[in-house]
Amino acid sequence: MLGLESSCDDTAAAIVRRAPDGSVTVLAERVVGQDAAHAPYGGVVPEIAARAHAERMDTLAAEVLAEAGLAPAELDAVAATAGPGLIGGVMAALMTAKGIALGAGIPLIAVNHLEGHALSPRLTHQLNFPYLLLLVSGGHTQLVIVEGVGAMTRLGSTIDDAAGEAFDKTAKIMGLGFPGGPAVERAARAARDPARFALPRMLAGKPGCDFSFAGLKTAARRAWEALDAPGDIDRADLAAAVQTAIAVHLAERTGRAMDQYADRLPDAPRTLVIAGGVAANQTVRAALADAAAARGFTWLAPPLKYCTDNAAMIALAGAERLALGWTDGLDAPARARWPLDEAAAARDPASGSGRKGPKA
Repeated sequence: MLGLESSCDDTAAAIVRRAPDGSVTVLAERVVGQDAAHAPYGGVVPEIAARAHAERMDTLAAEVLAEAGLAPAELDAVAATAGPGLIGGVMAALMTAKGIALGAGIPLIAVNHLEGHALSPRLTHQLNFPYLLLLVSGGHTQLVIVEGVGAMTRLGSTIDDAAGEAFDKTAKIMGLGFPGGPAVERAARAARDPARFALPRMLAGKPGCDFSFAGLKTAARRAWEALDAPGDIDRADLAAAVQTAIAVHLAERTGRAMDQYADRLPDAPRTLVIAGGVAANQTVRAALADAAAARGFTWLAPPLKYCTDNAAMIALAGAERLALGWTDGLDAPARARWPLDEAAAARDPASGSGRKGPKA
């Protein structure tokens, strides 16, 4: 399976072989980032990202095919992210995949980027369904029961911003650079007083498993602006405070989701999977590991290179779907919004609804 990914600012291609027993071998993979292009703006600029994807995607696909020693017609199928994401970027992977599918006479599989993250631990672990997933990244923060391929039940989602966005905006406020998550984590290591800044506890007292990070971003900005001539120690202390607040909030709400999971599926394996770019943060990992241990859950995360956006997870999701006989036509649309649990998103959208449907 050839997989192509371009939903945000990483252009990626990979070839994965899935054996009948479900074991997976990654034959070739490439990821090209765009940090330098977006750094002057402190965040991803959609137009810049889309053009970079369009210029690189066909080359990356050719490179992984050459490394694996395969011609396009020797593939069983080609899979591509079809959403959700920045629509100009999503189109780059999907249109390239459609061209390969048509030219080589092989099936196309349109993959939900979030399902790629949900299945990513199965690249390296023998992981059976069901399990509880915390998907935490720059664009998404949600808790989902993964019951199988294409079978996801949402327990909670952010009602405003994603955790990764809170990291990025905090880094931008303090001039730490882009991407913000690693920059905040590096700065926090030098903190002298992590408890110096009093930041809000998000959704305090509110039941359920939803998340909120907009108030934290605002509080961090106000704390920074209140300082006279802030220096490196101020940056480190505020970075540590924000990082701790995010980790505590994630652990608290995920703990509630683990309780719900155990009540709904009392006989199921108690496994918590953490995926998405924020899963690379060590403070976040430690807080979630403690919450899991307190409830008798085993937790695991993919290797760091599969926590962030990559094409191996898209290829795997495509292979899992192909094994079930699921393919898509060449009219498969690119989608800016595509919830994992579409019924829950329509019934109870976490962050409102726009012309094209629920935003989260």
